[in-house]
Amino acid sequence: MTSDKRVIATWVLIAWVSFVFLQSLFFKFQGHEETRIIFGTISDWMSGIGLLAWAAPLFNSIGGYVIGTAELIAVILLWMSRTRALGAILGLAVISGAIFFHLFTPLGVNRVINEAGDTDGGVLFYMACSVWICCALLLYLRKR
Repeated sequence: MTSDKRVIATWVLIAWVSFVFLQSLFFKFQGHEETRIIFGTISDWMSGIGLLAWAAPLFNSIGGYVIGTAELIAVILLWMSRTRALGAILGLAVISGAIFFHLFTPLGVNRVINEAGDTDGGVLFYMACSVWICCALLLYLRKR
């Protein structure tokens, strides 16, 4: 890949990760219904696991703020050349957790989005997968 194409690809990847992470901040920082459902579902799951039960109430109450802050920091780091790799690593870590919760907890791929029981058709999961791929590609492009 030529240098110009690598630069363009890098900025496209950064833009997508930034879009996904930043658009979710409103939901996480405002305590939106979808966020309450997500973190409540995971918290309920955690409370049934002995070693994690102590953290379940904390995760339910501040998990959205903690994850949102990590996503915001990852975006800021991605936009600066010197810290781009660190931003991609942080993005990978955060989104790996999200993918884990989608796949291995009652949250599921096709998650409930409101009290009526409507689902998102897997959109959030697929966006998480795309962010994971983008962060991995950013690390690969940076290495080359």
